[in-house]
Amino acid sequence: MNLTTQYLGMKLRNPLIASASPLTGTLDNIRRLEDYGAAAVVLPSIFEEQIEREEELLDALMTSGVDSFGEALTYLPASAAYSHSTSRYTDIVNAAAKAVDIPIIASLNGITSHGWIDYARQLEMAGASALELNIYFIPSDPALSGRDVEMRYLEILKSVKATVRIPVAVKIGPYFSAPSHMAMQLDQAGADGLVLFNRFYQPDIDLEKLALNFELKLSSPYEMRLSLLWIGILAGQIKASLAATSGVDSGDDVIKYLLAGANVVMTTSALLKHGLPYVRTILDQLETWLDARGLDSPDHIRGRMSQRAIPDPASYQRANYIKTLQSYPKS
Repeated sequence: MNLTTQYLGMKLRNPLIASASPLTGTLDNIRRLEDYGAAAVVLPSIFEEQIEREEELLDALMTSGVDSFGEALTYLPASAAYSHSTSRYTDIVNAAAKAVDIPIIASLNGITSHGWIDYARQLEMAGASALELNIYFIPSDPALSGRDVEMRYLEILKSVKATVRIPVAVKIGPYFSAPSHMAMQLDQAGADGLVLFNRFYQPDIDLEKLALNFELKLSSPYEMRLSLLWIGILAGQIKASLAATSGVDSGDDVIKYLLAGANVVMTTSALLKHGLPYVRTILDQLETWLDARGLDSPDHIRGRMSQRAIPDPASYQRANYIKTLQSYPKS
């Protein structure tokens, strides 16, 4: 069985990637994921605002009271001597790149042009095989137009692409007025891959405390339908690689995404629920399904159920809406 797959111009041993999560933040886990068969690992996101807050706090602690006594300036080393989140993160990137043979994809979430560019450069220098731009942005300002939002994504991508030489993927949400057009713009702006979709975490309201509750819920297989829809529509229409994420809980989910046209499939929730060895289980399920049909590679099924490949392309559009409504059992 040959499961090798192309993603971001890189040859992977199979289409299953461990996406960003607490599980991918340690060298030991990264080694184990490689052993269990993961084709690549996306590290947890490095957040610019978190780094800035830590550095501001450290600077404040280092300078607090230094003017009280003249000799106090000699008691403490300069703040640059201390390790911030950036160096801790780049240390993990560097160590992982040396310790494993699978690609290490660094995830970056910035808030300023300087942050996107500077941290992207540092991650490349640390040895990252590729970058995933985790553009988590809620356009809550009523004065901000849809075009303004699109331009923000495009400017971030262009600035990073002009800075680094390694492949760059963009992880986006589904809430654009014209997702296909946005995907095409990102493709034309140089995105090597698109990751569909980013989960925007919405708050709940605690009725007892009258406070917002930000409880993390793991994704379920039902949530894959939105990503499945747009991957099926985009497959074959853009040059960028397509990575599917959200809702992956079994080999069946991987197969569905491949049929829709995904180059690779990413999972986090399944590994958090079932443990790191579950990578092997998912791959075994994929191989069993292919073997039962006399197939020896995911290439034989990739995109066979995309909009461009099926006899009735309208099933992905309005006809799909009508059929779905009519499918509910009548009492």
